Amino acid sequence: MAEATEVRDEPRMAWSVRIARVAGIPVQVHATFLLLLGWIAWIHWREGGTVAAVVDGVLFILAVFLCVVLHELGHALAARRFGIVTRDITLLPIGGVARLEKMPDKPAQELWVAVAGPLVNVAIAILLWVGLSWSGTLRPLETVGVAEGGLPERLLIVNVMLVMFNLIPAFPMDGGRVLRALLAMRMGLLRATRVAAALGQGLALVFGIVGLMYNPFLAFIALFVWIGAAQEANVVQVRSLLSGVSVREGMITDFEVLDGRDPLSHAVERVLAGTQEEFPVIEDGSISGILTRAHLLKALSQSGPGIPVSAAMSREPRWISPDESMERALELLRAADGSVLLIGDGGRLVGLLTETNASELVQIRAALQHV
Repeated sequence: MAEATEVRDEPRMAWSVRIARVAGIPVQVHATFLLLLGWIAWIHWREGGTVAAVVDGVLFILAVFLCVVLHELGHALAARRFGIVTRDITLLPIGGVARLEKMPDKPAQELWVAVAGPLVNVAIAILLWVGLSWSGTLRPLETVGVAEGGLPERLLIVNVMLVMFNLIPAFPMDGGRVLRALLAMRMGLLRATRVAAALGQGLALVFGIVGLMYNPFLAFIALFVWIGAAQEANVVQVRSLLSGVSVREGMITDFEVLDGRDPLSHAVERVLAGTQEEFPVIEDGSISGILTRAHLLKALSQSGPGIPVSAAMSREPRWISPDESMERALELLRAADGSVLLIGDGGRLVGLLTETNASELVQIRAALQHV
């Protein structure tokens, strides 16, 4: 069972359905989770041959994932104390994912957020142990397993296993984040991330080899850890390169503006004639929207090139000041419906910022580091 706290800013995960809202945080289930329930039901039917066996197996998995949700809520509520919003919690066959807007900048805060999840499982295990002991039904733990014993006893074992598994120092799992936080207190975030990511990928390689020999599921988790470590290292690298850089230094200042009354065919001509793909739109002398590449293609396929630009554009463009940080701009870009920000100075449009030119700025600054 794998669990991780991802740092994401994009819209809701595809193929997911919201099932609840806890502490103001949407909880959703990915479609593939239903495949897991179906597989569990089939396994118990094949081995037990009764409806009772199937119900017992499915209820146990649902109880395990309830513990996973509580684990993720531990991360989310700890992050909330530091002003960080959790977009949602999603249940996947490999575990749960809490998507935070960002991880804390201070190592001590990241440490608290990382350990909050496992501490929830510790609390659940203690409560189950106390309850079983008080009722006199606690069996010797060496006689209990994930597949043996009553539901409370099995959940007790599962929560102990979740704590042990998630504290393995394989970044970006909880244990890896704890390691990075401790290292960052001594060597800085960038270097600490590189060390933690390298260790995480090394452990993922070991997991993968063992998984291919004995357990394919472990190999799948290894792939998840390997990719996650690389992505986290890249995110921190980008943040380091853009530290202290303002939007003014990366924005596009040579751009065209469309009139809302123009036909969509005019926008097509401007796209084909140059490199610009997102266009601010003017109506009644002021900026009223933005026509992105996605909006353009959707409108062309649905209505053709004769409709006005105003009918295809988004009327809720994102604005940002040219003096704002590039880090904040990237957060808005990833969260925005589209891939462009309008840069305003005193109510006047002075530039555009897209994911493409933000990426180019990162590449240029990375190259200049080696000069």
